[in-house]
Amino acid sequence: MNTPDFPRGAAEVARFRAALLDFFDDRGRDLPWRRTSDPYLILVSEIMLQQTRVETVVPYYRKWIERFPDAATLAAADTEEVLRYWQGLGYYRRARNLQLAAREVEAEWGGALPGDAKALGTLPGVGPYTAGAVASIAFGEAVPAVDGNVRRVMARLLDDPAPGAALLAREVGALVPPERPGDFNQALMELGATVCTPRSPRCDRCPVAEWCAARAAGTQESRPRPPARKTVPRMVEAVAVVVRPGDSGWEVLLRRRPDDGLLGGMWECPGVEVGSGGAPHPAGEGGFREAARALAGRLCPGAGGMPTLDEVLPAVDHVFTHLRVTYRPVRFRRPAGTDILSPGQELPPPLRWVAFGVLGELPIPRAQQRILGGAEPEAVA
Repeated sequence: MNTPDFPRGAAEVARFRAALLDFFDDRGRDLPWRRTSDPYLILVSEIMLQQTRVETVVPYYRKWIERFPDAATLAAADTEEVLRYWQGLGYYRRARNLQLAAREVEAEWGGALPGDAKALGTLPGVGPYTAGAVASIAFGEAVPAVDGNVRRVMARLLDDPAPGAALLAREVGALVPPERPGDFNQALMELGATVCTPRSPRCDRCPVAEWCAARAAGTQESRPRPPARKTVPRMVEAVAVVVRPGDSGWEVLLRRRPDDGLLGGMWECPGVEVGSGGAPHPAGEGGFREAARALAGRLCPGAGGMPTLDEVLPAVDHVFTHLRVTYRPVRFRRPAGTDILSPGQELPPPLRWVAFGVLGELPIPRAQQRILGGAEPEAVA
């Protein structure tokens, strides 16, 4: 089999475009963000789709646009509510950046998203791919939008194990048609998501197989070359689940995480690192309890003496993209009316007593939801 040539020249590029656009017209998935030309809604979908599967995003997208239908509504919303609507999608910095972008659109662009990729790329959280996707889909600008799916398609078409960003932008940019740039970019993404998949690509169903150098060489399964696997560090955290009786049942003491960093702005049971690398705490099982007890005592110093250890709760494991954490929650009971430490002490606010029945009103990370799901005592003592 002769090695096929990547489409060059006006005639071949036109044939390639037509084949890919016909595929998209006939076999493209019916997704809610493909039924709108609203730049804000397209931006929301693209931010949500970063590192998240389409099937997961659809219900979140629908719920989001019902509550935050435009940039003005999102810009004016309370950030805590914004995080709660994002809860479960992960990578919460995306939600914070999306709101910051909406506020910048309101303040600097008169409430309307800028209409070209260069200007879009100045918004918080908007990188080259997202800028290209929104510019081409919403505004018809003939610019490339290279995500992971497109990179895989191009790596196989070129039979290149590790195509660089500049090469991909140049090659895709030369293919994007001025007439339907958004559809073309979506067609490339759709091809990667449904046909040119990471494993077992459906080459017999590919509309552009005749141009695929990797298929001709039999290397499609190894293109692009997978990145070197990195060792993910481990951390063990003792968690103080401090409860007290309240007017509406049991309450739990929660701490709001700093806005910057992992899970910024979310609420959690306070914790402290007690081990790493998967190694047990030097003091053994009791070390976790003592670390949690000391933390609980510092959080509520006005209750008189050390907190009452009630129960060691089941461990919870959670995997972030860059870190594996084992949470070791320990529940403590405190008297009604227990004070929270005042500002300026070792672990400053924001701290809050929250009734278990209203936890759903706060943005709480998934691992913390699992801890709290089994943390409420059976009855108020």
